Amino acid sequence: MIKPHGANALLPLLVTDTEKRRELLAEAEGLPSLLLNSAAAANAVMLGGGYFTPLSGFMNLADSLSVAENMQTTDGLFWPVPVMNLTADTRSIEGAARIALRDPNVEGNPVMAIMDVAAIDEVSEEQFDTMTARIYGTLDRAHPGVAVFRSLGNYCVSGPVQVLNLSYFATDFGNTFKTAVEIREEIAQRGWETVVAFQTRNPMHRAHEELCRLAKERLNADGIVIHMLLGKLKAGDIPAPVRDACIRKMVDEYFPDNTVMVCGYGFDMLYAGPREAVLHALFRQNMGATHLIVGRDHAGVGDFYGPFDAQTIFDELPQGGLEIEIFAADHTAYSKKLQRVVMMREAENHTAEDYVILSGTKFREMLEQGIAPPPEFARPEVADILIAHYQAEAQKNTG
Repeated sequence: MIKPHGANALLPLLVTDTEKRRELLAEAEGLPSLLLNSAAAANAVMLGGGYFTPLSGFMNLADSLSVAENMQTTDGLFWPVPVMNLTADTRSIEGAARIALRDPNVEGNPVMAIMDVAAIDEVSEEQFDTMTARIYGTLDRAHPGVAVFRSLGNYCVSGPVQVLNLSYFATDFGNTFKTAVEIREEIAQRGWETVVAFQTRNPMHRAHEELCRLAKERLNADGIVIHMLLGKLKAGDIPAPVRDACIRKMVDEYFPDNTVMVCGYGFDMLYAGPREAVLHALFRQNMGATHLIVGRDHAGVGDFYGPFDAQTIFDELPQGGLEIEIFAADHTAYSKKLQRVVMMREAENHTAEDYVILSGTKFREMLEQGIAPPPEFARPEVADILIAHYQAEAQKNTG
């Protein structure tokens, strides 16, 4: 099986020993506390589950700047996006060497982790501009990732952590949320060697389904891991439980047994385009995938990135930066001429009229009106789930 990034074995920071965890939780009650924001809490979940191997905790400002500018830490570890714990107020932890990190997303703000404070760095506006421009490719606060990043606070609290729980992901998505450790174990149990990962924050339409099938065939892969984001999204995106139901229905109906794993991870979407695509590849390597499908505008939003920027960035990575490979995909659509889903760059003698393509707006309008989209675009079983969701939302808004 493919090695984790920068290590011979996964380094999950979740404390799994029951007695040790009990002792740490008791200790945490007497420690100064810092209430995390959702972005830092998501980083803690990824650290806890082994996805961010080989990191031992949150990066300091020097490492964060180095990662933003050069895609490596000051020690030379390849890493595409800073893993930071930013806050606007450090008064509650002033002078503390050891602190409790509390969950902003669960009622009562339970302790998520204990941190040994290595440094508290104040981030200047110039440093924020540098990181924002390099990570997101823009300073425009109309970009949802930029807006969130610049709202988190200007103090960077860094140091190693011991993670004590995985927030709401483990409870709200018990059948879907998996740590990198659990996914590696299941891949090994299935006997898979060549494994394709598919990243999604949306339900999967026919084109996504066929893209997974196409990648599996061309790479002669043993299986596919459909790996959905379960954390915070921008307004208007479809909620995780609905996506989960859609994807499971598609897999159950249209893929052979023991060829697809459906699971999810606890992280908030960055919408950082190329940089986030590399992060997606890195933590998919950690979970055991040998290949990641990277399509048009992967992890993008609006018109902030070119359609293939998330693919070409992999040509710029340092030799040996990552072991995982990408499967570079073009936009896929159903060809009326060929009567199958194709990658559009591979379809000869086609015009726009030869494809079944719906805009996102038109697709949503049809679903809200209870109209099933063409079966060439969406499986009817999936469309039924989406229609029920949109109609329920419309009823809430009018009721």
